[in-house]
Amino acid sequence: MADAQRSCWIDEHDGQVVLHLGGAWRLSGLSELSRQLCGPGAPLQAVASHAVPTAVDGSQLTAIDTAAALLLLDTLAEAGGDPQALTLRHFDARHERIVEVVRGRFAGTAVQRRRRPLPLLGQLGKATADLGALLLGHVEFFGRTLFELAQVAVRPTRLRVHELFAQLGQVGVNAIPVVALVTFLIGVVMAYMLGLQAEKYGANIFVVDGVALGMTREFSPLIVATIMAGRSGAAFTAQLGTMKLTEEIDAIRTLGLSAPQVLVVPRVLALVLTLPLLVFVGNVAGLAGAMLMSDLTLDITPATFMERLHVALAPRHYLIGLGKSPVFALFIAIIGCRMGLSVSRDTRSIGINTTSTVVQGIVAVILLDAIFAVIFQELNL
Repeated sequence: MADAQRSCWIDEHDGQVVLHLGGAWRLSGLSELSRQLCGPGAPLQAVASHAVPTAVDGSQLTAIDTAAALLLLDTLAEAGGDPQALTLRHFDARHERIVEVVRGRFAGTAVQRRRRPLPLLGQLGKATADLGALLLGHVEFFGRTLFELAQVAVRPTRLRVHELFAQLGQVGVNAIPVVALVTFLIGVVMAYMLGLQAEKYGANIFVVDGVALGMTREFSPLIVATIMAGRSGAAFTAQLGTMKLTEEIDAIRTLGLSAPQVLVVPRVLALVLTLPLLVFVGNVAGLAGAMLMSDLTLDITPATFMERLHVALAPRHYLIGLGKSPVFALFIAIIGCRMGLSVSRDTRSIGINTTSTVVQGIVAVILLDAIFAVIFQELNL
């Protein structure tokens, strides 16, 4: 038997865990009801020794209003129960109607409770776990993309040629002006800064060596890849994210087509094919900028600049720069496409994922460039 002062208790009947209600359940006594229901030592704090109640017995209930019924259903939901599947036993017809009315509108009354902020160590652990999940997702998507590319290599008819050429124009041709402008200005700045120091020692001609090696081997591939991470990588994410939001990707799958073959493969191939060409444009523009600045400030004529360039720039240096660019392009395209396809069903997610793509792409390019630098140093290249 229940204590007369208690408004609720739990027992088991016919193999079912039952929550019994007693006395008056009204708004005026809501705080006391909450304490008796889920406070220290209360029935719902003892669910470790019982299952969550699946039935409520109202045989000893004298009164109940909507506030108390909402408290009951909300507390059971927090304990892991399903208010919609709850069985009501031995309720007075009036009391049962009140509970049913509240239960019918319970889904619309759910309020998200503010989560307590994690401590510093917890935030570090969560950030680490999120980073691990992100990298794991990229690796998995990278593997699936390589599988799709292998299928195209085996059966070239799978390739969407029209989409590929559309992406080649968007990624490659339309990017030439910005790439040429930025690398031209970088060449001007490099020649000017190196010239300030070289003039002190009468070594103006060695500015050509520094600009040639720096631009072709490091600066041009790195700068062009960074531009493409912010331009094409973000564009991939925005395009695919919008297509997912408008359910175009679902329509592609409904037609029996492979979304990666239609959307991902052409973009990856377009960026891998065009980035080396854009790096070559960057090399030419950067050297042209350095040539102009050398002529204006260092008294190095274009003929002298070109003559020294042939002596200082060995073929392996610009080949190394060109060779790194397809790897940069592959990672930028993988990140951009994967973040676009992982957009959730809201417009805010598109902006978040697009920003994340730019950051991830730039970080990936810098890390890859550092890895290449160490490898080439070990190989004495």
